[in-house]
Amino acid sequence: MPDPNEPPDDSKLTRAKRQWARDGRLLTGTTADAQADRLPPGQRLVRDWPVLDLGAQPEVAPQRFRLDVDGAVRRPLSFSLAEFMALPQRDFRSDIHCVTQWSRYDNTWRGVASGTLLDLVEPLEGARHVVLHGFDGYATNVRLDQFAAPDVLLAHSWEGQPLTTEHGGPVRVVIPRLYFWKSAKWIRRVELTTTDRPGFWERNGYHNNADPWSEERYG
Repeated sequence: MPDPNEPPDDSKLTRAKRQWARDGRLLTGTTADAQADRLPPGQRLVRDWPVLDLGAQPEVAPQRFRLDVDGAVRRPLSFSLAEFMALPQRDFRSDIHCVTQWSRYDNTWRGVASGTLLDLVEPLEGARHVVLHGFDGYATNVRLDQFAAPDVLLAHSWEGQPLTTEHGGPVRVVIPRLYFWKSAKWIRRVELTTTDRPGFWERNGYHNNADPWSEERYG
């Protein structure tokens, strides 16, 4: 079931994106090897970092921040921002690939590895999927093995500076091997589930898996 707190799916932006999906806009019909081809099919490199959202950028003050990691786990946990920052930290460099056809190389992040959180909460044997919830009500879904990959972070810093609100601060998810709509901004909750539960864009015409090298833009 859709999250009742999610943004409305009848906005002008959402209607336009659904039409993109119906039209197959930006599709090249080609695939590439992620090991050999750094730039996925149909992408173009940019040097700036475009800002994309659903029209709302929640201001999440430090005292308001809360990250819940729960669902199909043995030890559900909830972190204040100070508690989150006290967890083991990791630096990682990765590329960004947005479904709107731009890519940006060599982004340096700092944050908490997804594996660190998973080790703490201990997923149940039946856990197979993850739903990522933002403070803006947005949600997106990934497989647990995708979320558990060693290059996945819950990042609070980019290029040595705290993440700005427009880019998802204070904390956002970074899943570099998938189109960037899977990397939820303003992360509020990481929910492990036993069954798949498509998120906002997945219910509005976008691909459930979102592999850039297979050009999985639309479902």
